[in-house]
Amino acid sequence: MRLKQLSLFDIYDDCLGLSVNDKPRFLSLLEEHLDISEYILPSFYKNFYKTLGRKRKYHLESFIYALIIQRIFSIPMDSLLITFLNFSKELRNFCGFSKVPDASKFTTFKQNFSDDLSQLFEKLVDVTEPICQSIDSTLASTLIFDTSGVEAYVTENNPKFMSLLIKQLKRYYKDNPSVDPYKMAYGLMPSHASSNPAVKQLYINGHFCYVYKFGLLTNALGIVRNISFFDGSFIDNHPDITIDKKSDSPDEDKSIGDSKALKPVINDFFSAHPLIKPNTFLGDSAFDAIENYSFLMNDCHFSKAVIPINSRGSSDLREPGFNESGQPLCPKDTSLPMKHEGTSPLRSGILRDKWVCPKIKWKNRKRICLCDIPC
Repeated sequence: MRLKQLSLFDIYDDCLGLSVNDKPRFLSLLEEHLDISEYILPSFYKNFYKTLGRKRKYHLESFIYALIIQRIFSIPMDSLLITFLNFSKELRNFCGFSKVPDASKFTTFKQNFSDDLSQLFEKLVDVTEPICQSIDSTLASTLIFDTSGVEAYVTENNPKFMSLLIKQLKRYYKDNPSVDPYKMAYGLMPSHASSNPAVKQLYINGHFCYVYKFGLLTNALGIVRNISFFDGSFIDNHPDITIDKKSDSPDEDKSIGDSKALKPVINDFFSAHPLIKPNTFLGDSAFDAIENYSFLMNDCHFSKAVIPINSRGSSDLREPGFNESGQPLCPKDTSLPMKHEGTSPLRSGILRDKWVCPKIKWKNRKRICLCDIPC
């Protein structure tokens, strides 16, 4: 009989099939192999049981198992989770509930012990890292960073809010075709929701919304490594982050925010997990800046940083070549190295390295091009 080498991918596929087609069997496997108490910190137990001063009716492990079940079976709301628990004896037994808690108990648990749950997730990151390395060391050693947001139930997220503002501007400037009502509407929109300053305006996937913005770190296997919400506490812990005013471009606003969030999120992640040392960084074009490359390669010691070129910084001119020293060359005559004119800061705070045509001369504080066919 030919022997077959089992892999973690095979085990994952089997578990995924059981979670869809045979949930009781899947729960029995979880109960047999998962003991969540091994990963709960002593401080979590202390904080959970000290609040009432008496023995709790529901155990800490029961709430955590219920939240795990909610994620595995993609149950979107606590009320639906409670319905599942009421109608499924297997789920109740797995969680250890003799009686199903009401919705307020789940809400109170998540609100009062959010910091303890965060520490639990941080520990799970260290526990799952060797598993990811066993599945595929190359993919596990790739760190991917992006930002997104959780849309909040606020007035500003109602489509009528933006539509009404655009209609009013179109009506007011109907005789002035040079006015772009959409850009003007963006400039007039508040930077945060009126009911909650923590709900910020963001431009995601081609539309405006008001969200709780966060940064997400995953490896190339798709396993989440870190989630950092850009709330008041995050800004307080990183006073070096400067909050700029909105620019005229929503895309530019988003890129500035992403670029400034990169360094604190990466530093926090490595401080919490010093034994995790990825080799490759992946990010979108918002991180295409000289300072980010220097930070990733020199400070974080990534061997590769894969970031697309930001199209907003490109032009229709021919790309220059480079000599062995890295000095750019004239795109029309590669024998002429370009002149270096120092560095200058952009509005975003990023330093720009400035190189100019070798056939330019300064006269009366103005550049004069002596090229027969100037670019």
